[in-house]
Amino acid sequence: MEEADNSTIDPACLQEPPLAMDVIKQLDAFGMCLYAMLTFMSCISVLLYLEQCVYIYKKLPYPKKTTIMWVNGAAPVIATMACFGMWIPRAVMFTDMTSNCYFAVVVYKVLVLLIEELGGSSAFLKRFSGKTFKLSTGPCCCCCCLCLPRVPMSRRMLFLLKLGALQYAILKTVLSVLSIVLWTNGNFDLSDLEITGTAIWINPFIGVLTITSLWPVAIVFMNTNSFLRGINIVPKYAMYQLVLVLSQLQTSIINILALDGTIACSPPFSSQARGSMLSQQMMIMEMFIITLVTRFFYRRTYDTLPSEAHDNNHQKDRVSLQAAHMEHDV
Repeated sequence: MEEADNSTIDPACLQEPPLAMDVIKQLDAFGMCLYAMLTFMSCISVLLYLEQCVYIYKKLPYPKKTTIMWVNGAAPVIATMACFGMWIPRAVMFTDMTSNCYFAVVVYKVLVLLIEELGGSSAFLKRFSGKTFKLSTGPCCCCCCLCLPRVPMSRRMLFLLKLGALQYAILKTVLSVLSIVLWTNGNFDLSDLEITGTAIWINPFIGVLTITSLWPVAIVFMNTNSFLRGINIVPKYAMYQLVLVLSQLQTSIINILALDGTIACSPPFSSQARGSMLSQQMMIMEMFIITLVTRFFYRRTYDTLPSEAHDNNHQKDRVSLQAAHMEHDV
């Protein structure tokens, strides 16, 4: 019975991902058009990003411009790596690791951008020093942790927030290099879910690091976004969150479905290779759209944000005006 079952499985479904030339040979007219269109999208994403970098370099001051270049590069870099992974299936391990390492740096850069939009670390501490910050934000502590106390902002607190985001950028890169080294030696396999496998230990640890790094960014955003409405910080942050969900959560779900056999084998692609190919193709289209939307929000200059003294004076003027109106009515 087992021999009969094994005979119905195409040998290609049990092989490694095909070579790039094998992928090209098996493409029909529709496949060639699809691959050409997706490659064109990734190229346009890179060109738009380079043009955006030139604009940012000329219009914005240092160091804000370098931070914005890093944040803007998330979608084009992921689209480019996905394009390489689509054409060269055996390089997916390297392309995914490159994209994930770059996004790990972007997480830290988003926190730096929020601080720089408020004038930098010194101005941030001058404005918020002593004021309490709400900690019950996602992804670590949301509605279920409303009992968490509000913590006063200080230089030490700001350092811990930066450290919490920076650790992911450093450790993610180190673990990615370690994973590639183990993969070349045959010790790292995403499909190996045994307790003795390295993937079952490294990947959950990376997940914990990811959640830990997203929390400081969410804390700063939730407590300062009301001051940054004038520079469209909410849609900018939404684009960052969307890249996070699509590049991390969506890819993980597709990989799990491929490992489970839900995504069928299609020679010369095994189930896992086909799931990876579908993930790369979806990623290119999604990152292309995000590149266009992100360009709209960042390709503009904004007036300098008012200082805390200006905000207080404006609030006093409003109170005085309201009091004058009340006296006039009486």
